[in-house]
Amino acid sequence: MDKIILAIDLGGTKISAAIVDGSQLSKVITMPINGALAAGEVLEQVFSITDSLVNSNVQSIGIGVPGLVDGHGVVSDVVNIPSWTEIPLQKILEQRYGIPAVVNNDANCFALGEYHFGKGKGTTSMIGLTIGTGLGSGIIINQKLYSGSNCGAGEFGMVEYLDKYFEYYASGQFFKNVHHIDGEKVFESAKAGQAEAMQMYKEMGFHLGNAIKMIMYTMDVELIVIGGSVRHAWQYFSESMWQQFRTFAFPRSLNRLRIEVSELENSALLGASVLCRK
Repeated sequence: MDKIILAIDLGGTKISAAIVDGSQLSKVITMPINGALAAGEVLEQVFSITDSLVNSNVQSIGIGVPGLVDGHGVVSDVVNIPSWTEIPLQKILEQRYGIPAVVNNDANCFALGEYHFGKGKGTTSMIGLTIGTGLGSGIIINQKLYSGSNCGAGEFGMVEYLDKYFEYYASGQFFKNVHHIDGEKVFESAKAGQAEAMQMYKEMGFHLGNAIKMIMYTMDVELIVIGGSVRHAWQYFSESMWQQFRTFAFPRSLNRLRIEVSELENSALLGASVLCRK
């Protein structure tokens, strides 16, 4: 029988949670969160959404966070929550709620969700690439999540590129960093057919193509699943992204590569539930 799990996806600006039974989500809640607050105040926001869902049927808690997590569930280096320099989140949750808790990186949770419930079903190796305000990824190799020794594997967005790093150019940050405009405005303008907005997406696709080339040289996976808010603009940047592969040195790998756009709305929540099913 499947466990009843409370799954949580913590971000720098919002937090989502749901009750997960197998592949079914219920009572999905999303709330804004202020990541600039003190460590304890951010924890209280996590408690607030958890308190509203936890009940006697919940057997464990799985949570994805935008930072590094050690083998004991201690969270550190959370970019969007600067006060979380060393938070023993697993221990805190287990002591408060009296049930097991498992903590992992949010991009890893996205990859797990896609591998078990989405585009990654049936694959052996894949990358879950989340493109939003950042560029994060989770790695599945030989049908298993590879997190690295500090849960930091797959931080391709931090690899140096041009005068900065890939995330600066190959994510939603691109529009503000390079063109000094809000990405949501660019998206709305592109949908309205404005040529300038569509050109910006072509530029971002150019940089994303270079990022994926670097990922393929490193990992040589069979599938990359695109998630995150920027995936909704796929039609505006996919062509320029693919054009960058013309100089890829290993055509056999490229011919076998599939790049898919996630169709799941709650990949990270489903993936967080998978953490508890091992």
